Amino acid sequence: MKIGLIILVVLVIVALLVGSSFISRRNQMAIQREAVNAAWAQVDVVLQRRADLIPNLVETVKGFAQHEEEVFGEIAKARSGYLNATTPADKIAANSQLEASLAKVLVLTENYPQLKSNENFLRLQDELAGTENRIAVERRRYNETVQDYNTYIALFPNSLIAGMSGFTRNDAYFKTEPGARQAPKVNFNTAPAPAPAKP
Repeated sequence: MKIGLIILVVLVIVALLVGSSFISRRNQMAIQREAVNAAWAQVDVVLQRRADLIPNLVETVKGFAQHEEEVFGEIAKARSGYLNATTPADKIAANSQLEASLAKVLVLTENYPQLKSNENFLRLQDELAGTENRIAVERRRYNETVQDYNTYIALFPNSLIAGMSGFTRNDAYFKTEPGARQAPKVNFNTAPAPAPAKP
C-alpha cells in the first residue's frame, strides 16, 4: 500500500512538472508571436508613411517631367498594390515593387536639373530619406524578432508543443530582391554635364 502511494505521488509530481513546463513554453511562444506582430506593426507604420509621401513626390516630379507617364503609372500601380495588400507576406512583396518603382522616379530626376533645386522636391527628398532610414531599422528589428520566434518553436521539445498548440513557422521575412542589390545611381548634388562645344 505504501509503495503504491509513493508511486502515485511521484507520478503526480512528474505530471505537474511536465504540465508546468508545457504551459510555460506555450506561453513563451505566445509572447514571441505577439512580439512578431508588434514588430510588424512598426514596419507597417513606416511603410505607410513612405506610401503617403509618394503622391506628393510624384506630383512634384510631374511638374518638370510631364511626359514620363509610364513611370508615373508604374509607381501608382505599385502603391495601389501595397495599399491593397492585407497580410505581412503580401505587403512585403508589394513593398518590393514599390521600392523598384520609386527608384525609377528618383533616377528620372537626373534628367531634370531644375527639379533638383526645387524647394518642394528637396523637402520631400529629405522626408523620404528619413523614412527610408526608419524603414531599414524597423525591417531589421522585425526580421530579428521573426528569427527568434522561428528558432524558439523549432527547438526540441518546443517543436512538439508548437505542433500541438498550433504555432507555425513565420516565413514573412524581408529579403533583398536580386535586382535591388544594385542600387540606382542617383546624385542630387551635381550639376548636369556641359553640352559638348560645336565645332
